[in-house]
Amino acid sequence: MSRYEFPENFLWGAATSAYQVEGSPLADGAGPSNWHRFCHQPGRILNGDTGDLACDHYRRFREDIALMKELGLSAYRFSIAWSRVFPEGKGRPNPRGLAHYQSLVDTLLAHGIQPMATLYHWDLPAALEDAGGWANRDSAGWFADYAHAVIRALGDEIDFWATLNEPWVVMDAGYMSGVHPPGHVSPKEAPWVSHNLLRAHALGVQAFRADGQGRIGLVVNLEPKYAATGSREDRAAAERAHAYMNRQYLDPVLRGTYPEELAEIFGPHWPRFESEDLRLIQEPIDYLGVNYYTRAVVKHDPLGGPLKVSAIPQRGAEHTEMGWEVYPQGLKDILLWVKARYGDIPLYITENGAAFADPPPADGRIDDPRRIAYYRSHLRALHEAIAEGVDVRGYFAWSLLDNFEWAYGYAKRFGLVQVDPASQQRRPKASAGFYAEVAQSNGAVLDREY
Repeated sequence: MSRYEFPENFLWGAATSAYQVEGSPLADGAGPSNWHRFCHQPGRILNGDTGDLACDHYRRFREDIALMKELGLSAYRFSIAWSRVFPEGKGRPNPRGLAHYQSLVDTLLAHGIQPMATLYHWDLPAALEDAGGWANRDSAGWFADYAHAVIRALGDEIDFWATLNEPWVVMDAGYMSGVHPPGHVSPKEAPWVSHNLLRAHALGVQAFRADGQGRIGLVVNLEPKYAATGSREDRAAAERAHAYMNRQYLDPVLRGTYPEELAEIFGPHWPRFESEDLRLIQEPIDYLGVNYYTRAVVKHDPLGGPLKVSAIPQRGAEHTEMGWEVYPQGLKDILLWVKARYGDIPLYITENGAAFADPPPADGRIDDPRRIAYYRSHLRALHEAIAEGVDVRGYFAWSLLDNFEWAYGYAKRFGLVQVDPASQQRRPKASAGFYAEVAQSNGAVLDREY
């Protein structure tokens, strides 16, 4: 038996999100999302790119599912565009929007691929953004109504659901740095945004319990924080960074409290939350989704913004095109931390992957050895975590397709499959072949170099 063979019935999948791949953002009665509007504001997105076409997955999903089948994938994680279901964010559902996702799910199941649906991956209906977005306390109720409608329509066929994807990014990029919609820089709004997102998550879980079946969870991006030195100041800086990014979302859901460090970080802007809200946020979940890409080495820095922290570049280490250090040990470390702090909750790696500059096709082949090495090293680290008792039940590569990478437009390529933006031609890269072998052997091929 291979030393890297994974547990029986381990899910091997790939992931995408609606706005990043679908295109046709206003088709069939859909309303504009905050991302659609944001992209059409000059200067917001690199090279003026938009998601108007993206990977044309809205019209080509059958072709893409056939590719997944060829790769031997057992699961596909995708997100549902809220503004396709409710063009104005609320009111009467759009039957054509729901019909699209019904067709997607039916096609997946016909190919023997398990669907994992994420209800919210950053694309809020623009009408709700105009009503205050996630800073409005009513946003949790809006999300609950949306969740009920989608789960009633699709719940009989989908066994895996996630409420939110990476609430930290929604808060930090949208309300602290302003590089994502709504483009605010507002430490006063940010804590309420996080809180309302978690209230929305809990109400979404309740909607699922009423109308769905199977399992529902929350997807968070986790990034271990390592102190640059052993000094008390640097260790405290690492704890603040850890509380801000990682514990801000897990502690309330799984322990019923916010980290104490947040009051220090946000100062006078830190609210006093109602105890009823904190009880609601603890609504039990069935699994936790973990998105992992890199780590951060940090030091205390009085000029380092609200956190008083700055990151230390790791010179000599390999980095991806995003500027992220390649550090597979961090995946193992963060998973062991989750187990130690929160117990044996079932976990899925819902995103993991790397953007690298791919060479032009040569004889029809796209060789991407750095991406293969990234996947191999991280999957080996994941296996080590499982061997040490972490209950990980599946892995989703990010991403199936080269897609719209938010503020970076089409400049950063994460895909196992190359997508030509002009022709929309799909070309599986060498990493797709490698990942297919991993999936089909349940990890056994990780024993050898590729």
